[in-house]
Amino acid sequence: MTTRYEPAIDLASITAIDVHVHIEVDAHGHSSLPADLAAAASAYFSADVERPDLDGVAAYYRERHMAAVVFTVDSETTLGHPPISNEEIAEGASRNNDVLIPFGSVDPNRADAVDRVRRLIETHGVRGFKFHPTVQGFDPSEERFFPLYAALQEAGVTALFHTGQTGIGAGMPGGRGFRLSLSNPMLLDTVAAEFGELQIIMAHPSVPWQDEALSVATHKHNTWIDLSGWSPKYFPESLVRAANSYLKSRILFGSDFPLLTPDRWLRDVERTALKPEVMPGILKDNAARLLGLG
Repeated sequence: MTTRYEPAIDLASITAIDVHVHIEVDAHGHSSLPADLAAAASAYFSADVERPDLDGVAAYYRERHMAAVVFTVDSETTLGHPPISNEEIAEGASRNNDVLIPFGSVDPNRADAVDRVRRLIETHGVRGFKFHPTVQGFDPSEERFFPLYAALQEAGVTALFHTGQTGIGAGMPGGRGFRLSLSNPMLLDTVAAEFGELQIIMAHPSVPWQDEALSVATHKHNTWIDLSGWSPKYFPESLVRAANSYLKSRILFGSDFPLLTPDRWLRDVERTALKPEVMPGILKDNAARLLGLG
């Protein structure tokens, strides 16, 4: 019998909500990426790290008194590699609903993408969806994907898009054929304009398009920026300035676990000019509001 996810997170007892946590290995040992891509990503991040399964991720975050948004990336069309099961992630999050929040991932190039999205929302209770335009091989601004966004908007769930540089394929011949241009955050301006009630997270400092991301976020108030994937000590000055002031209510803590851990992120953020008074919002309050946890 399927268990539909319902959160049981005690906001008073947690210190942070990490909105960007990858489930890279399932309980059966299946990897979210082919071996060559996983190795290249580890080399790019200089991180030959352990990749725990979902219950291991839950234990890791529970130990730190944090909650985490967990997801995989379904890129079967471009990679020819079966994804980790969204259903298993949702079931695992239900087992660990004191610390985990499940997002789904559906390859937008699938003919049944909209049906899959609706089923994951209605049957399994996922709270959002992760997209990686570069790895999934799609231009998010194309109208053929609008029915997908309409389904997300109608259900009131969040869309999280990778933006900027990626370590996936980095250093491989031709970058494994992946096109960085598909992850320019300006492509999401079209999505945010057409779907004004859809809450959109632009993941990562959008190197080399940080100004474009800030422009979109300033103009479209249904967009958010997460700070995952880069050590805070490398954050562009313009991003820090925005996080300290005019975008402070729509900036989110994210790590990119397991390749970048929340421990390192929190250690390195102390070396930045982010103001202490904005950190409670970034670490927890903004995400709780976005995800309807408060």
